[in-house]
Amino acid sequence: MPLNGRSVHFSYIMICYRLLIPAGVCGVLLTGAAVGLTYTGEGLAKDAKVTLAEARAIALKAFPGKITDEELEKEKGGSGLRYSFDIEKGRAIHEVGVDAKTGRVIENSAEGSRAD
Repeated sequence: MPLNGRSVHFSYIMICYRLLIPAGVCGVLLTGAAVGLTYTGEGLAKDAKVTLAEARAIALKAFPGKITDEELEKEKGGSGLRYSFDIEKGRAIHEVGVDAKTGRVIENSAEGSRAD
């Protein structure tokens, strides 16, 4: 059945092509953007009792400022699993460590010139 000299099937394919491909590209781009927002050590989160959001709040209470880096890592001290935040306030940068199982602040120190 022709439609302006083209078959209905061809028109359907063109509609799908014009709508689905841009939607797919947007989906890939949005998924990629979400991956960029993850923090280092995300795979360890299943072992943490404290969420990243809770740990951020605890760290910012210990040293108010702007978080510039965050990670979840296995490290000596506390339960052995901790969130580590670099927090900037003015010219000062502090590393604040929050135990990922208890929520206790286990480090709050000024970063030296050789930051982790």
